[in-house]
Amino acid sequence: MSSLFDSFWRAAAYCLIPRVIVLSLMPLLLIAIIAGVSTYFFWDSAIASVQQMLGDSGLLSGLWNWLASMGWSHITEYLAPLLVVLAAVPVIVLFALLSVAVFMTPALVNLVAERRFPQLARKKGASLLASVLWSAVSTVVALVALVVSSPLWLIPPLVLVLPPLIWGWLTYRVMSFDALSEHASKEERQAIFARHRYSLLGIGVVCGFLGAAPSLVWASAVVFAAAFLLLIPVAIWIYTLVFAFSSLWFTHYCLAALERLRAERNETSVEVPAVMVVTDDVPAALPGDIPVALPDETVTKPGNN
Repeated sequence: MSSLFDSFWRAAAYCLIPRVIVLSLMPLLLIAIIAGVSTYFFWDSAIASVQQMLGDSGLLSGLWNWLASMGWSHITEYLAPLLVVLAAVPVIVLFALLSVAVFMTPALVNLVAERRFPQLARKKGASLLASVLWSAVSTVVALVALVVSSPLWLIPPLVLVLPPLIWGWLTYRVMSFDALSEHASKEERQAIFARHRYSLLGIGVVCGFLGAAPSLVWASAVVFAAAFLLLIPVAIWIYTLVFAFSSLWFTHYCLAALERLRAERNETSVEVPAVMVVTDDVPAALPGDIPVALPDETVTKPGNN
């Protein structure tokens, strides 16, 4: 637990470094362009499609009639943008995660290694191709989980729980691998994953909930309608900064765990040299024995001065 808190505050402090702030703005440019283009070409059509789907739904017709009798006759006009935002958030988060992995994570790992672990050997246990494949497979699994669990999002509590859990798992898988790919061997990486699996998953889940926090701002219908184009880059930058913090948290934790693992193995692998003491009652060496003595130390019989 102390390692979790130690790596947490170190990651938070590193987020204040100007170099980290600049790095967090680089993926924002790419994501803002994608979000802006998507909004310009698909926003109106997406809202219209969702409104039509809600209005044509036979299962929800009774609910709409009841809400209309309560004075909420235009509820679908407010609900459609909210549903579009909830559907777009995972896609934006995905691009943010991949952008951080491509642009920021290697630079942040080098930053942490140079400032805190300069003596830690780099064994390069994973190639760039292996990292890309690992991230791709993990992303596909997360997307499948999102699609399968999407019907459960209509239950109010689960929409605030399931996406952060899934993205937390993905964050744990991708960022732990990237944090160790440069310094740890394959065997060391597997050992750390096995020993610290639940701690790493806990970091990922916490980061998943932190990544879901900006979506609460987007969910405000009044603010959303008035300042959508302004909120998109701000919210995406918050996402990117959260992912930068996540990358730093995983890097501090994983490299510290790697350093402890190597220290433990060095301690257990040290062999204490044997010293042969020659006395009058014991022969100098038995047949087949190889006498061993400490360096620069001479062992003699008593009286042989």
